[in-house]
Amino acid sequence: MAPSPLEPGATRDPYRTYRVLREEFPLTHDPLLRAWVLSRYADVASALTDARFTHGHRPGDPPCAETHGAPDAAAGAELRAATERTAFVLARRIAARPQADLVADFCHWLPAGTVAAAVGVPYRDMMRLVRGRAASALVGQCTGQIAVREKALAAFLAAVLSDPDQVEALRDAPSGLVARAWTESLRRDPPVQIVMRRTRGEVRTGSGVLPAGAQVALLIGAAGRDPERFREPDRFDPLRDDPGQLTYGSGLCPAVDLAALEAEYALRALFQAMPRLRLADGFRPEWTGVITRAPRSIVVRPGG
Repeated sequence: MAPSPLEPGATRDPYRTYRVLREEFPLTHDPLLRAWVLSRYADVASALTDARFTHGHRPGDPPCAETHGAPDAAAGAELRAATERTAFVLARRIAARPQADLVADFCHWLPAGTVAAAVGVPYRDMMRLVRGRAASALVGQCTGQIAVREKALAAFLAAVLSDPDQVEALRDAPSGLVARAWTESLRRDPPVQIVMRRTRGEVRTGSGVLPAGAQVALLIGAAGRDPERFREPDRFDPLRDDPGQLTYGSGLCPAVDLAALEAEYALRALFQAMPRLRLADGFRPEWTGVITRAPRSIVVRPGG
């Protein structure tokens, strides 16, 4: 019998379940999810953009080109400046503390603060809008996905700070290397683990046939660790020669650019404000969640 990502204990380590599904049940119906499940990279990557599936949209998917239009250089520069300014303000606020939680004190604030600065909305009002789920109406469907960027940023910082070698490699790294580390974090620990789609008609996949009108769960977390696609998939390796991620599409989208900027300036601001930044003694980040997943806390010693 196929295991379910919703079974008890899956929130602590879903990757064991994903491995069994990929190897033994690449296409199965899950009664808890009430959906057919696809877990292999080739199937999931195809279904995310296949016109035979409907319902759902990722930032960077083809519809973004129609929604956002051509990128505006001036707006892009303004967004970069707002992201940098917000990240450095937040980092300086916690630099003098003996201990801090980067999730609560940094990751929770940067995505909303960046958007607030970029659109000229007072920060306190942006946080009220986010809590009221009105951010999308203000800044658009893609850029309004602030909670996803918050979780992605937390996962990225946890992955880097958990490995002293990565800390040294990325402390003064060029933008290109930081971008590769960001992509690797999205692959290894995506903030959105499961996305739902529905078939428009009968669909033949590499793992079997889906009936027409079927609800389908695409396991992004399982696809990102598929050994048929990635070498040593459980390892965090920004220099891997087979990069890839499914959290965002590959098209032009301001939200995709914004998430990458937040990751880059988060690292730069934290390491500049706190050159000796490290995890607190005995602390190891723990990822939790099933549909969305990220560390609940990242306890650090700003002064080393």
